[in-house]
Amino acid sequence: MQQRRNLILFVFLTLSVLILSFLSILLGSVSVPFSDVINYLLGGNIESANSSIIHFFRVPKVVSAILAGSALAVSGLQMQTIFRNPLAGPYVLGISSGASLGVATVLMGASAFGISFLGGQISVVFAALAGSFLVLLLILSVSLRVRDIMTLLILGMMFGAAVSAITSLLQYFGSESSLKNYVIWTMGSLGGVGREKLWLYSLLVGLGLLLSVIFVRPLNVIAVGEAYARNLGFNVKRVRFLIFLSTSVLAGAATAFNGPIAFVGIAVPHVARMLFRTSNHAVLLPGSALAGAATLLLCDILAQLPGSAMVLPLNSIASLMGIPIVIYIVLKNKRIVS
Repeated sequence: MQQRRNLILFVFLTLSVLILSFLSILLGSVSVPFSDVINYLLGGNIESANSSIIHFFRVPKVVSAILAGSALAVSGLQMQTIFRNPLAGPYVLGISSGASLGVATVLMGASAFGISFLGGQISVVFAALAGSFLVLLLILSVSLRVRDIMTLLILGMMFGAAVSAITSLLQYFGSESSLKNYVIWTMGSLGGVGREKLWLYSLLVGLGLLLSVIFVRPLNVIAVGEAYARNLGFNVKRVRFLIFLSTSVLAGAATAFNGPIAFVGIAVPHVARMLFRTSNHAVLLPGSALAGAATLLLCDILAQLPGSAMVLPLNSIASLMGIPIVIYIVLKNKRIVS
């Protein structure tokens, strides 16, 4: 019975991703006829301008939404299991703050020292990746020495706060134009990933998801308790290290290519748990990935304001959708405690 229910939910989520992907290609600030989208997807010939819009902008945006949504949701699920905290997300270890520091250094650090910013979007992506991986290395080195998981959580939050403070200093000394570019980056966007960068994005997310799939069984055991995992012969430190690595690659890549996107990593794993009614990560992991992809595609469609030339900040839309779920989780836990 449960397997049949899971199969129906997986089919539903897969269809949701496909339908939302189609709508995301169809809708936008420039009107593209329904028939042209169908012909493009079937390999037919369509008007050159519409073909360019779909090929170079909307299809990469859809792929980017699926990659970012899956990456953030899976990394959030891993963090909530490792810390056994329903409000833990992919950014609790300071990964997002590290990416922000990398971007702030490139965009504002140069101007603070009177140096003109060189490079385009690709330099911002590599700066974000470098920042997130520097924080990752710091956390991984600490995780090998610290046994208590709550101490590690607090240290991760402190790293994030320290990195955010340095970013604030760069903002204070940055020029007006560089500060504007940084603020736009923090709003989040799916439209900045061109076809030439998708292979790198896909490679990083694929590596992170592969690691998370390998550690499905250890995650199921650690969800019961680390002491129980040790009794079963698991090397908890090694498992924790590799899961942090997976989370950092997933969250770091999503932040580097799309900017910080809040609440998807916290809210979506809970939606998957409510839908599938299980704690088995073999089910929750693909369920979270599909739900994350569908959520970010929906956020992108809403941000486009179909029929309007205006585009809303993606981060704001994701927050408005995720905050009610987080409030529900907090109130639900409070009732359980009472």
